Amino acid sequence: MAETVLEVRNLTKNYAGLPAVNAVNFSIRAGEVLGYLGHNGAGKSTTVKMLAGLLEPTSGEVCFHGADIRKDLAAYKRRVGYVPEESHLYSFLTGWEYLDLVGTLRGMPLAVREDKSARMLEELSLFRHRHTAIAAYSKGMRQRIMLIAALLDDPELLILDEPFSGLDVVSALVMRRLLNLLAANGKAIFFCSPVLETVEKVCTHLVVLRQGELVASGSMQQILASRSELAESFFQLTEQVDADGIAGRILSAIAAR
Repeated sequence: MAETVLEVRNLTKNYAGLPAVNAVNFSIRAGEVLGYLGHNGAGKSTTVKMLAGLLEPTSGEVCFHGADIRKDLAAYKRRVGYVPEESHLYSFLTGWEYLDLVGTLRGMPLAVREDKSARMLEELSLFRHRHTAIAAYSKGMRQRIMLIAALLDDPELLILDEPFSGLDVVSALVMRRLLNLLAANGKAIFFCSPVLETVEKVCTHLVVLRQGELVASGSMQQILASRSELAESFFQLTEQVDADGIAGRILSAIAAR
């Protein structure tokens, strides 16, 4: 069995005394892609920020190879590639300058970071835009720059918060295949998404969150054994939704005179 890379133990985050994430437990081994699934407001992004070391838990631990990440947060971050939900970039920089900054901060040799940047920019159809200011980039272009930056220093662990947001069909397909290859090469990947169909295509394991609490977990192979019930089960696990009724009432509101 592969080594556990990341382990979350009773992870809890309270805001004004109310739990956004409540006593969540899961682990990711080398070669696994863990899908973190839940509706908007379920606590996914709060979890991501704690995993990335950007938010202090109220209680519980995030452990990297068995050690609490807070013992040496800087060393942990050097081994992690992180793609946040929102692409907060230095918009006055060009794409090339941004990647050069990331590579420099990670201590990568100049020749290595330039070679890697050029190759990945080319493959993701950004090379001809490398000297364009990020302020002029589309959302999809920004997202591709963030993905390249996260992968630039060959991280052991990837933490991805809705990484396909804004990507075109071709880029999303390439990234799905890339994540599969990275996992096959021993990377541990945390993949946060509210979209069931995306998680199905990418992940080897699944955790379902509802109102900050873990309500289901297991391998995708186990879960997909009852594939025809998966979508319905997701909605039952996350919240009771009368989708037909809601859609009908919205339609009625739209048509009102």
